Amino acid sequence: MSVAATNALTARWASTLEDGPGVLSGAGVYPLLSLLARYAADPARCELLAAAPEPARYDLAASPAVRLALGVWSRRGLELSERWRREVPAAMRGELTGDPAVDQPLLDEWASRHTDGQVPQLPVRATPATVLVLASALSVSTRWAQPFHETWPRPEAGPWRGRNLVGLFRAGADLSALRVVGTGAGPLSLLTVAGRDDVDVVLTLGPPGTGPAAALPAAIGALGGGDPLPLDAGPGVTERLVAAPDDRPELQVSTVGFTVTAEHDLLARAALFGLAAATDPTGDHFPGISPRLVVSQARQSATASFSATGFLAAAVTALGFRAGSAPPRDTTHKRVVRLDVDRPFGFLAVHRPTGLVLVAGWVTDPDTRDAPGR
Repeated sequence: MSVAATNALTARWASTLEDGPGVLSGAGVYPLLSLLARYAADPARCELLAAAPEPARYDLAASPAVRLALGVWSRRGLELSERWRREVPAAMRGELTGDPAVDQPLLDEWASRHTDGQVPQLPVRATPATVLVLASALSVSTRWAQPFHETWPRPEAGPWRGRNLVGLFRAGADLSALRVVGTGAGPLSLLTVAGRDDVDVVLTLGPPGTGPAAALPAAIGALGGGDPLPLDAGPGVTERLVAAPDDRPELQVSTVGFTVTAEHDLLARAALFGLAAATDPTGDHFPGISPRLVVSQARQSATASFSATGFLAAAVTALGFRAGSAPPRDTTHKRVVRLDVDRPFGFLAVHRPTGLVLVAGWVTDPDTRDAPGR
């Protein structure tokens, strides 16, 4: 399986996030990069293999909580290799007409259908120049094994001061759901919120001022273990002794509901995804698919919601291709200077049997509502 390679891509991507709300899915991108690498020529192939070094093989088919779909659409009349037509299942393939008014609704309907409406549109736009589209749709839906109770906190201090939040609270005897680990980002408190199915959500809280670029990669790295610390060393963790009818320990959790959405232009960080060479209009990058294809668009739309009863998330990733140009007959060398002006917490949705990080994100703006009686 390519779980470790996919999680590594997710961690590298998360390390580029700015200190704001966001959500992303490396598990939605990786299968497309792996597929392209199989049919690519150097140098595009070398770059893609650096980003996705193993074939995408996820054991998700039997999961009741996770769905992953792949789709391929090619322009009517596009010359496709015999190998591509032989190896790509007919059920995955569709046809583009070249008319955006016809093609875009077809692509959007596919995205909506495979995410139960969570992502209503494919993130790339069909144009008259679009000759090929590859897409993945990942959706997650689980209910908590132990639900939360809704509360109505109104913090008097901190970044959410004065806001009427959707608070979530629960108490239980399973202290093992909370781990504190030492990382390069400092101590992290990792709370595993177990789903009834095969997906858990790990809430990640770091020291004050820790942002997603540090906390999320560290949390992904700690999923398999990490450097254990005492619970009372964890950010946001306190311990006390209280009078009680028995001596069973209790874990109390107070958090907030949230909904986060994000749009990502993968070509803004093309090297991270192994797509830099594939955008060169003069190269023959994917002869295993069709002559002279150029990646012209690469985007992801993602959303995630955490409530008292469960977790919903979806990510649709798509690559758009156009026909490249023939290389000039007379070439010379020239210099090219390029200028690219390009107390929050994180979360990871993890497929429990494999450890695959399905979705990762950062929350700065929790859900809000009117206070009771207003």
